[in-house]
Amino acid sequence: MEIKNNNFLPFLVIGISLIICSIIFVTAWKSNYSSNQTITVTGSAKKDIISDFGILRGLISVEAPTAEIAYQELKRQKPILISYLSSNGFPEKEVELFTMNSYPIYEVSSAGYQTNKVRAYNYSQRIEIKSTDVNKIKNISLEIPSLIEKGVSFSVEQPEYHYTKIADVKIEIQAEAAKDAMNRASRIALSTGRELGPMRSARMGVIQITPRLSNQISDYGVNDLSSIEKEITAVVTASFEIE
Repeated sequence: MEIKNNNFLPFLVIGISLIICSIIFVTAWKSNYSSNQTITVTGSAKKDIISDFGILRGLISVEAPTAEIAYQELKRQKPILISYLSSNGFPEKEVELFTMNSYPIYEVSSAGYQTNKVRAYNYSQRIEIKSTDVNKIKNISLEIPSLIEKGVSFSVEQPEYHYTKIADVKIEIQAEAAKDAMNRASRIALSTGRELGPMRSARMGVIQITPRLSNQISDYGVNDLSSIEKEITAVVTASFEIE
């Protein structure tokens, strides 16, 4: 009887060892299999923003037969423009004047070629005004062309509307896009009877700042400066393990 027990013990040890090895192998295989199973989703988030800083630029430009007359005419028009801006909430100290430019204008021959004969001179000067009141910038941009009635040759450019807290909003909107990606991945995993594991990778897309309700988009990102009311959109592509 003792001999039988002595023969049984080694077989018992081998059997237990095989069971333990099988458990370890299966556990490791499941762990490795699970870690190789991922799901990749794209999340997005939008936020409405309103511009809080405006810039308006324009140009006084005159043309006259001689350089002296052109210069004097520019000097005559400039105070009228400054006075107009001041009466509309932009005092002279807030009006930035740039360097005056001038150039000759040459006659063109009947054949369409420029000659060496000067027919007139052009004198011009750029101005720029800024304000945190974007509606004031918008209103002046619409009304300032009426200066032509006062003999002022002023051409206005498209106003620029900026949002100065955009850096903070970008961080916030990207975090919301990442959260949206996680929610999407979780719903997909649950619908297939799996659970969402940890995030494996995440890639931020370019930020799109567009006019509100616009469908404008670009691979390089959009930074709209033409509208006061804007919409910022962020996209995040993320991969998660599924268990």
